[in-house]
Amino acid sequence: MSLKGLGVAMITPFKNNEVDFQAIEQLVEYQIENHTDFLVLMGTTGEYPTLNHPEVKSVVERMKSANRNRLPLVIGAAGNNTKEVVDKLTHLNLDDISAVMLTSPHYNKPSQEGIYQHYKQIAEAITIPLIVYNVPSRTGVNILPETFFRLCETCSNIRMIKEAAGDYIQAQELIYRAPQEVKIFSGDDHIALAMIFAGAVGTISVLGNAFPKKMSQMISFAAAENYQKANQIQAQLLTLMDLIFKEGNPTSVKALMELLNLCSKEVRLPLVEATDELVNAFKIELNRYKENGN
Repeated sequence: MSLKGLGVAMITPFKNNEVDFQAIEQLVEYQIENHTDFLVLMGTTGEYPTLNHPEVKSVVERMKSANRNRLPLVIGAAGNNTKEVVDKLTHLNLDDISAVMLTSPHYNKPSQEGIYQHYKQIAEAITIPLIVYNVPSRTGVNILPETFFRLCETCSNIRMIKEAAGDYIQAQELIYRAPQEVKIFSGDDHIALAMIFAGAVGTISVLGNAFPKKMSQMISFAAAENYQKANQIQAQLLTLMDLIFKEGNPTSVKALMELLNLCSKEVRLPLVEATDELVNAFKIELNRYKENGN
């Protein structure tokens, strides 16, 4: 399955500190009904670091079961021990998974050569496509365009990057220099529209958990070069894009989703639930959104 358009970085719903499997099925169906193009599991938004290995396997299998091969699935992975990441991936059931999305090593802050060798070794250990995920605000190191393109030249299964450095200049460099077969995805809701106007093939969105239909429409209009309608939707969603990161991810988006009766706002420590102040801000913005006929 081809990856493009709107990808949603799926949350993991909890109830009484346990995974809410019933909510998982409802959330997958919600995404499919509202025209999401692909789902991304086990990323930061999915609170992957707080799930133990059996829970990861159970969540992935339940999402596969709920999806029934209707949408492409991408599974996230992370780690600062290259051998351990390889071991985890080689023992994970990757059937019905379209790609693995991998952050650069966090905390130990490797050089560009270290990042290159990390991805190269992992790419050689798996047979499915690998999406490079650049998110220096979390990992502490920026993956330079030169490093990504070097990986594309060396590794046959690296042809995609989720660019979330928050640097539009760097994003443009990636887009303009990328060979035709290389796909650039935005990893920031705020600049997704600008990146698609520049030539990115899609976005992997957090707000899409709560507003997949609107996000899908915005991305589709942008891809069709209908700049006016795409910008109109961006303007409608801009305040929500601000609020969903106000108290961290996924704390904020889960609070929004609870107000929309999609799932509980419950998160696992070290994250804590959204404050009353943020919940009230969401309520005000949702009322304004509805009053404007959205």
